[in-house]
Amino acid sequence: MKLKTFLVGFAAGVVFLFAILAGGWLDRYYKLPFLDKLAPASHPATRVIKEKEVVGEESVITRVAAKAAPSVVTVSISKTELFLGGSDLAPLGPFGFFQLRPQKKKIEQDIGTGFVVDSSGLIITNKHVVADTHAKYRVITKDNKVYPVQAIYRDPTNDLAILKIDARLPALPLGDSDHLKVGQLAIAIGTALGKFRHTVTVGVISGLGRGITAGSPLEGYVERLDNVIQTDAAINPGNSGGPLLNSAGQVVGINVAVAEGAQNIGFAIPINTVKSALANFKATGEFRRPFLGVRYQMISREAALLNDVPQGAYIREVISGSPANKAGVKPGDILVKFAGQRLDKPNKLAELVNKMKVGQVVDLEIWRDGKTLHLKAKLETRGQEK
Repeated sequence: MKLKTFLVGFAAGVVFLFAILAGGWLDRYYKLPFLDKLAPASHPATRVIKEKEVVGEESVITRVAAKAAPSVVTVSISKTELFLGGSDLAPLGPFGFFQLRPQKKKIEQDIGTGFVVDSSGLIITNKHVVADTHAKYRVITKDNKVYPVQAIYRDPTNDLAILKIDARLPALPLGDSDHLKVGQLAIAIGTALGKFRHTVTVGVISGLGRGITAGSPLEGYVERLDNVIQTDAAINPGNSGGPLLNSAGQVVGINVAVAEGAQNIGFAIPINTVKSALANFKATGEFRRPFLGVRYQMISREAALLNDVPQGAYIREVISGSPANKAGVKPGDILVKFAGQRLDKPNKLAELVNKMKVGQVVDLEIWRDGKTLHLKAKLETRGQEK
């Protein structure tokens, strides 16, 4: 009896095991949906969790894009250029030679992006987007309303400009770029390639504190950018001046460039770089930035040890009439400390100067011909470009 019970149980186990294996084989090759119902309960739960994660991330992006859209504008240029061409020929001399007459051509084109920083009609963009002082500019909103730019204020020291229009538009909230972390979500909005308005691209913050030489074939510029944010969110020519947003919908950077020859690498000016300039502009109506007046090259720790000189900023040129010139700084000096802080990082001097106020007197520790000198400079303003 016991043997019979054992054999029956063994046979049932074999049949059950065979059924499981056969069911798996059938599901793999024939995708039988009813077999999915026999899967363990944890499987659909796992799928639901993953689906919720995907939907959650998508909803963050769509919410940020929708909320920011009314505050992001396209910057368009209008100008007339002369060129030689066409069929309008003028006779030249008695021998029947002809010359081409200059022709006028009106250009109207979307060239960049901007975003509202004050509901009174202040829009921030890159200075290189509105570099042509002889052209006229206008901004175009998401709902295709067009506003002529009444005034342009260009920052002389940063690639920034403020446009003034006669309209009340919602302003974007500004975040804190000092607390960005590599890997966090980044959302860019702009007029990609000067053709596709309000293009939304998504990526992550892929690097911080970068220094690059960047250029844009559409906007026609090449310049050195330091201490910028790197992102793999697609930034194309035409995106310049647009916002780089975090998952809370706050602006953490101003899209500025794509590195020449690079793929999936874009850059943005940290928003904290412009907060003080923006606050000063709102208070005074102009960009008043502290100005030292030197052109320099940083000496790394390794180069300092090799050449038996202190680490700091090697002064290549002192601008005539500048605060540095008045303080007695000379080309060939090494500026070791500024306002008591050692210059031991690539962007340290620029960061320290930007934190100061116009009219503030700062201590300069200079190394000259093996001797340490202590000078004082009263920071002035370079003024602004209009």
